[in-house]
Amino acid sequence: MTTSFHRAPERRAKRLAATLYVYTLLDEFVLFYPFYVLLFVDTGLSTAEISSLLAIWSITSVALEVPSGVWADAVSRRALLALAPLPAAVGFVLWVAAPSYWAFAAGFVLWGAGGALQSGALEALVYTELDRLGAAGRYAAVMGRARAIGTGAVVVSMAVATPVFTLGGYPLIAAGSILACVLAAVAALGFPEHRARAGQEAVQEQEGEAEPVGGYAAILREGLRAARADRPTRRALLLVPAVTAVWGSLEEYTPLLAIGTGVATHVVPLLVLLVSAGIAAGGVLAGAGRSLTDRKFAALLTFGALTLGAGALSGVAAGFVALAAAFCAFQLATVLADVRLQESITGPARATVTSLAGLGTELAALLVYGGYAAASALTGDAEIFTAFAVPYAVLALVLFLGGSRSRRRATARTSPGGP
Repeated sequence: MTTSFHRAPERRAKRLAATLYVYTLLDEFVLFYPFYVLLFVDTGLSTAEISSLLAIWSITSVALEVPSGVWADAVSRRALLALAPLPAAVGFVLWVAAPSYWAFAAGFVLWGAGGALQSGALEALVYTELDRLGAAGRYAAVMGRARAIGTGAVVVSMAVATPVFTLGGYPLIAAGSILACVLAAVAALGFPEHRARAGQEAVQEQEGEAEPVGGYAAILREGLRAARADRPTRRALLLVPAVTAVWGSLEEYTPLLAIGTGVATHVVPLLVLLVSAGIAAGGVLAGAGRSLTDRKFAALLTFGALTLGAGALSGVAAGFVALAAAFCAFQLATVLADVRLQESITGPARATVTSLAGLGTELAALLVYGGYAAASALTGDAEIFTAFAVPYAVLALVLFLGGSRSRRRATARTSPGGP
């Protein structure tokens, strides 16, 4: 009986992880990924119109990122995760039922809204439930595997999309994407959630502290207070976009870098797949790297910066091996930055604070896209990739110096003559 009692949290943690993996797989298995731009072109949209649609997608995500995070804290994270895939499904219906600029714009607003509903809520729910089971230390490994599964799902969906399109064109592509969205919503209902509801005069016990759960305005104030006043949270909050935004944006340009190596067109997807494999590997390795110190974290970013520059400047297809290693390091660093953020949050506004990090990432990514576009008029893709390795080198230096100062302070406190 005692053994069974002690194994119950273990089983629940595994069940939570399995639900997360299924949800991530279905959420990322969107057959429209490699075809939506082709649909826009076939409908007669210009390059400027397509660019404006992508801007609408990004702006929607930015505008709704924090409000949806506060909503997740104030109401139910599980409910938002179940709702999140459905707006995109409605958008896909619009795209094939009435293909036009405004239908595409509405679809991107819906897709962006769904992504915002999920951002923050997912990380907050998983960390809170693992912590409740005494398994918060598994968060890095669980989320890392989920990121790897998500990357794999995108790759597989792109491979499957071509034969599906051959069989049924855009309607069948839409049907497959809609089915994945609906199944993801159903899978989200399997998430556990043990939280006091907003509006109740209740107290939630978390991390040994009593936390009053309030309404929307109270949660927003608490999230902003934590981001502003709590130094570890503020530091982790800045680290997430600093690590994530550049490489996450550069990934979109890897096909252009591959073309620049001079390989045949049919080889380009293979080089992109190699980079995706590196990203997936970074997620898988996250569990082993959760205890990295600032100095080791700095070494990881330095490795990523060097391999990114070396791979890009090589100008040959073999350089994508180094590029894959760089993206592996950056994905690993991204998961570990999220771990630091989740471990620093102690109040009831976990999804709100996480959404603030997401907002920072989205805004920084827009700057990267703008910078890439401006630089492309002056130089080539290899040089731009190399230039974007510099921010990682600077961040690594900041973390290294910060780690050195922390070690000196710790030594001073523990030495006989210290304070």
